Amino acid sequence: MSSRQALSSWKKLQQLAVEKKSQHMNSFFAEDSERFNKFSIELPKLLLDYSKNLIDVETMSTLFDLAKETEVTQWREKMFSGEKINKTENRAVLHTALRRPNDEPLFVDGENVTAHVQAQLANMDIFVNKVRQGKWLGYSGKRITDIVNIGVGGSNLGPQMVTEALKHYSDNSVNVHYVSNVDGAQIVEILRPLNPEKVLFIVSSKTFTTTETMTNAKTAINWLTSSSFDQKSVAKHFVAVTANKENAMSFGIVEDNIFDMWDWVGGRFSLWSAIGLPIALDLGFDQFKALLKGAHEMDQHFINAPIEENMPMIMALLSVWNTTFLGARSQAILPYDQTLHMLSAYLQQAEMESNGKSVTWDGDEVEYATVPSIWGELGINGQHAFYQYLHQSNNVVPADFIGSVESVTPVKGHHETLMSNFFAQTQALMTGVNEEQVRADLKAKGRTQKYIDTVAPHKVHKGNRPTNTILLKRIDPTTLGNLIALYENKIFVQGIILQICSFDQWGVELGKGLAASIQKELESDVLSENHDCSTENLIRFYKKSSEG
Repeated sequence: MSSRQALSSWKKLQQLAVEKKSQHMNSFFAEDSERFNKFSIELPKLLLDYSKNLIDVETMSTLFDLAKETEVTQWREKMFSGEKINKTENRAVLHTALRRPNDEPLFVDGENVTAHVQAQLANMDIFVNKVRQGKWLGYSGKRITDIVNIGVGGSNLGPQMVTEALKHYSDNSVNVHYVSNVDGAQIVEILRPLNPEKVLFIVSSKTFTTTETMTNAKTAINWLTSSSFDQKSVAKHFVAVTANKENAMSFGIVEDNIFDMWDWVGGRFSLWSAIGLPIALDLGFDQFKALLKGAHEMDQHFINAPIEENMPMIMALLSVWNTTFLGARSQAILPYDQTLHMLSAYLQQAEMESNGKSVTWDGDEVEYATVPSIWGELGINGQHAFYQYLHQSNNVVPADFIGSVESVTPVKGHHETLMSNFFAQTQALMTGVNEEQVRADLKAKGRTQKYIDTVAPHKVHKGNRPTNTILLKRIDPTTLGNLIALYENKIFVQGIILQICSFDQWGVELGKGLAASIQKELESDVLSENHDCSTENLIRFYKKSSEG
């Protein structure tokens, strides 16, 4: 397979990047009053403005050529049709099938995937209603009041992010809690105020071997049985979501309490499946279906819109432009809506675990930058923490600003204050302020020449910092589904363009394997001779200190 760098569009983008680095977005806007209309897309429930990027018509045209030369649309068809595009694991990539309508069959290896998904959704619906209506009873005959989800990574971040984002749509039929950290402090803190007779645990693990999850699950079982004095109580208080039913049953969870996962769903893309049980339990199954509907709407836009008007395509191309060609090494996710306070962490996993790779499909070393490191925080909090860095550091950090037109909890004056900052920050990052303007402003304020000479250089903002602005009408299950699927499809396109496999995660395996070996050493008197001297002495210090 030929190198991406041999493509004519790639070579042209390299040339354009050199040219554009010497230009300023201010001049683009000054020369074109229609720039916003050219570089924005409006869908029924959200708007994307990407005009504040270091692009012009020629740049975007060349980026579209890159998408065509890398056959993104053909790869998109392969993914949605169930072809096994996860080559290293020989698996299909079908998280999108989890939100397909039930009248759209999809056959993979002779089986109708849609039918399996709909059957699982029907089981979820029955289970969710039984719990929420007080018909699922604990070992002492009391209704369930609290759900504790035990999982890590995709089995935790997705559901928790969504339940936090949509908490205003919950009727509080049950209280949902999340345990992901193997640090015992978290599970102790969550379980301490709960009544074992009224708690239902969801253990979510694709393989049912994840060390952190299984350690927490064992602690939860011990906590329950120390109250019930009966191992049989596990059947009334534990359900599992897994692709490994045998392991779940061996662990002690009865078969009727096990919900399926499939190997064609990656953990970080799995909240649409039974991994989303905590969401459905918290919000009700109708709201969960609205979330699926919103994601499907974005899938349909991704499938049907031409490249030039396609949100996921454009966001992926801009990421490649900013990172691979312009040299940005990180990207900030900056939500200006309190409900989205976990979005940055969620997208951090989604993009970095998917595309943080340095080997091509063919196993060759990648010779160009792939994806940026993803980080971020709620916008207003960030303004008083790291925006100094965004505005004036030597490192240019592209940023996605995400806001909503309406607040889910309107309080007079608050949303206007929030959104005035939202709009001001993208403008300031783009326009900046030069030394001449700073000096004129200080002089107009009556400052002395000595003060002006001292302070002026420190107040200069170079601007020219790229941002995307995403405006949702309101955060609700459907628009949140739109937003998450937008980023999921963007991540897929990035991987295709960069020629890397987005759907494996071999990078997490090495550390996990070493941890398993080291844990045995920590629990015994044996210390391996295979460690480097740093690791060996750290372990010795830990063991010696814990003994003392």
